[in-house]
Amino acid sequence: MTLRILIADDHAVFRSGLRAVLDAQPDMECVADVGDGYSAVETARSLRPDVAVLDVRMPKLDGLAAARELRAARIDPLKIALLTTFDTDEYVRTALASGVNAFLLKSLPPEELVTAIRVAARGDTYIDPTITRRLAPRLAETLAASAPARTAAPGLERLTAREHEVFLLMAAGFTNAEICDQLFVSGETIKTHVSRILSKLGLRDRVHAVRFAHHYGLIEPHNTSGL
Repeated sequence: MTLRILIADDHAVFRSGLRAVLDAQPDMECVADVGDGYSAVETARSLRPDVAVLDVRMPKLDGLAAARELRAARIDPLKIALLTTFDTDEYVRTALASGVNAFLLKSLPPEELVTAIRVAARGDTYIDPTITRRLAPRLAETLAASAPARTAAPGLERLTAREHEVFLLMAAGFTNAEICDQLFVSGETIKTHVSRILSKLGLRDRVHAVRFAHHYGLIEPHNTSGL
């Protein structure tokens, strides 16, 4: 299945580069690229792409407002990924409240961006790992304040010793590359571990892994920037 993607960004050079990256993927096709949020909404309505990749800051209608309009329009099977240079807490909160599937920094490596779009297309959530790490302490505090008495984490006993180690690093906000450096293993090995961990614990993505870990007290707030 080929994913049909719409790009909206007011920087023509960035838009062109992103289109080249996506069109080079065997399972992706950029069906249109536009320079403002209003055009993004109108184009999505007519072309009904699988994923709309929207810059947060655009003329006429910014990415956050465009995302809200697209959600309200209920365009099936459209999923939304937001791109930004500015990862303020306000942007992140507003984006997640708008129901977007991915919130990404423009500094994300191309291969990670492609992965994020595939995750979004599945209907799962992908937040840039650097943002996840920064927000993890506050997320942990919120969960600690609202959660009932903790019980044993379900499924944790199914993890191997190495998977448990990878899980703790992942839940603490480390990227795959950083976990490789910590454990001296290859990127493909880490990808395999992450996939098996999510499957064994019944988790959809890294965001849910962070929530799971903090809910069950596996990672304390002060440990989210390193172990």
